[in-house]
Amino acid sequence: MALAKTVFVDKTEVVSLGSTYTTNNWKTIQVRTATVISEDDVELSRSFNRSVLLPGTVAAGSTALTVTDVSGQDTDVQAIFNVVMTDEVKEAYRLNAVGVRSTL
Repeated sequence: MALAKTVFVDKTEVVSLGSTYTTNNWKTIQVRTATVISEDDVELSRSFNRSVLLPGTVAAGSTALTVTDVSGQDTDVQAIFNVVMTDEVKEAYRLNAVGVRSTL
């Protein structure tokens, strides 16, 4: 009777955000991680945790984008992030973040 816990990324989604009327669209990556508890290869429970990866952050009082560090993510998630988060996507996100802040 051996209990085992397995944690793995079971779903990764790319979501496009921004205005449909401009080319200023930016993206996020949603990552779902499954945690499976099993006993003698029989699954006893499965739970999920979700996280969202943004292109980066813009600090208060700044207009510069600090790109999200994904080095601690699953290698497949890192690869998807590096393909999806192009310079154009990062700039669109930066412009959105600065623009939203200026309306507050």
